[in-house]
Amino acid sequence: MVIGIHAKGAFKYERTSVEEYVYQLVKHFAMLDEAQQHTFLLYTPYIRGTLHLPPHFSARKLYSPFFWTRGRLSLKMLFDAPDVLFMPANFLPFFCPPKNVVTIHGLEFEYYPEAFSEEQLAYLRRGTLRTVRKAGRIIVPSNATRDDLVRFYDADPQKIFVVPHGVNPQIAYHHRYPPIDEKYILFIGRLEKKKNVLQLIRAFSVLKEKHGIPHKLVLVGSSGFGFEEVEREVQNSLFKTDIVLTGYISHEEKESFFKYADVFVFPSVYEGFGMPVLESQLRQVPVVASHIPSIKEIAGEGAILVDPKSVQQLAEALLSVVSDDDVREKLVSKGLKNVQKYSWFKCAKQTL
Repeated sequence: MVIGIHAKGAFKYERTSVEEYVYQLVKHFAMLDEAQQHTFLLYTPYIRGTLHLPPHFSARKLYSPFFWTRGRLSLKMLFDAPDVLFMPANFLPFFCPPKNVVTIHGLEFEYYPEAFSEEQLAYLRRGTLRTVRKAGRIIVPSNATRDDLVRFYDADPQKIFVVPHGVNPQIAYHHRYPPIDEKYILFIGRLEKKKNVLQLIRAFSVLKEKHGIPHKLVLVGSSGFGFEEVEREVQNSLFKTDIVLTGYISHEEKESFFKYADVFVFPSVYEGFGMPVLESQLRQVPVVASHIPSIKEIAGEGAILVDPKSVQQLAEALLSVVSDDDVREKLVSKGLKNVQKYSWFKCAKQTL
């Protein structure tokens, strides 16, 4: 059959989590033997990046200065639709073929509506409701997201399929020197309120003040909603010189930060999946993360899980990891065992 894919994210150089999902799926579809019987049309407003695709994959450039999904792609579906359309990022175009598959990654806007403007919130809710009603099949990355769709949108559980994401492999990269000289606690993610960065900074201050740990706190990621409060919290901290904000970094730089980290911390209050947890486990970095449904589901026994609203629990968990080698070794061992369950090949195979 002819499979059309909204592939805009796969052709970006700097990819966020959903764009990385699209990139890895397209890349691994191309490696599957069973994909050779199909033709793949990759719809995108631009063609660039590092994808090297076989002949049965064809990038279709659809130009539009605005409303690309709702406008240009929608018109393409009206006049020249594939046998089935795959939308890997939450919404359907206005016109779409009856056979379609959509991936919904999470419903953070239902848990934290204050993080969105009224217009954004209305758009997200309308779009999600329409997707739930019109989608032929819905893919979600976790049971937690499936349950949210049923709870908030009365989605039919029979057409929802749980297909966990894969985990990004380690990049062959020579890390001759650590990115910073001191020991450090690592966070990777958008610097915003729902990632709970404020509580992390407060927990770090407790560790410095009460326990005198020698570590720095490294916050890797671009700014998001509430970043002004994050900046203010850093400036008001007695230990602001020990808090490093890197902004967005390349995949190679991220590998370097992972390699020398003492512990990875992911205290988010909501996630549809939580890929950085698995990336840390694969790289043998002990993990402290939130005790929320999606993280509990994917992390297995390879992480210390804490109440993300409790500064004390977060501080105590981090202290146990940085001060006890036995705790570190057990977390690393259990994390490596857990992460073997996840791969982009498996994700691509199940998606196809």
